[in-house]
Amino acid sequence: MTTELTGPPDVATEPSDAATAAETDAPDPTALAASVADRAAKRARVLDLLGQRGAASIVLRSHTAVSWYLDGARTHVSFAGDPVAAVVVRRDGDELRVFANEADRLLGEELASRERLDVVRVPWHQPLATAEVAELDESDVAAELRAARASLLPGELDRYRALCREVAEVLTDAATAADPMMSERHLAGRLAGDLSARGIDPLVTLVSGRSRLAHRHPLPTEAPLGDRAMLVVCGRRHGLIANATRWVRFGSGGPAGCRADEDDAMRRILDVEAEVLAATRPGATLGEVFTAGVAAYGRHGFQADEWRRHHQGGAAGYAGRDPRAVPGIADLVHEGQAFAWNPSAPGAKVEDTVLVTAGGTEVLTFDPRWPTVGVGGLPRPIQLERE
Repeated sequence: MTTELTGPPDVATEPSDAATAAETDAPDPTALAASVADRAAKRARVLDLLGQRGAASIVLRSHTAVSWYLDGARTHVSFAGDPVAAVVVRRDGDELRVFANEADRLLGEELASRERLDVVRVPWHQPLATAEVAELDESDVAAELRAARASLLPGELDRYRALCREVAEVLTDAATAADPMMSERHLAGRLAGDLSARGIDPLVTLVSGRSRLAHRHPLPTEAPLGDRAMLVVCGRRHGLIANATRWVRFGSGGPAGCRADEDDAMRRILDVEAEVLAATRPGATLGEVFTAGVAAYGRHGFQADEWRRHHQGGAAGYAGRDPRAVPGIADLVHEGQAFAWNPSAPGAKVEDTVLVTAGGTEVLTFDPRWPTVGVGGLPRPIQLERE
């Protein structure tokens, strides 16, 4: 049953035990139990944040924060658009504010659990959540919220491991199906299509062939791949984002003398990454990890200021980088936190999504079909050689 709120016309609230639109698929009981447990832990983290700030409520309004709090609910319609929902966290419960024209879909298809969740349907032509709905806005406590979502919970980890594995598989499938005459756009389309077929949002699909390897963020063009190509993917499912880069070479051709230099650069960039991963330990700051990575370039034969030519990555999870590492950043590394570092140099780059655990580092974007070499005790991707 729907009841009316005092306030702007056409805004209504539904109690948490109200009937909703029928779900299209019966939820998996194990996944639902993990979701409920995760939600309780996330709520406890936010309430602790409120206690530290002496506040009674906070509004979460970004894709990153809302999707995290609602266990991966899709909060977008357009990838470029604002969220269609916001959450007000209060000590006596949570309020989901959702545009009325999106409410049935979101409630029926996106929420595994509505425990302690009241729903406010907001007309599409009105503000979703004004400043007055809560004492704090998420922008007031951005660093604290990043820390709150840093350590992934059991349900999140299950979803993230599956996502990362599938993103790695998509990259392998696309690289093994490519050929030198294929255009960058054709290969990017293959990547995007394969991701979408698995229920993964293709947030980033970058491809550079031989003629465009100088670009660190190569938006695909009609240029042919030629004898060497780089593939980059950022794929999102259940709100979590997996990031990975792969390289493929066709045949034994290429510019004279270039192959040996490229192979050497790829080997040395793995050594840079190994120092970054070794520094990514619980209790360290991201600024300290960043400094270790910067220092590694010169030690492994690259220009000392190579880091200035491209960002180096950072924490991962519900944002592409949450946050991106920069000099002096004070965010701490947490056990159970994901990272995606991406050291790079001309013609060389490495990137995987990894998890920091009590026992070390776990590579999440891993496909056993892709060739690897052991570096620092981890399987690291090398270039796929195609005939």
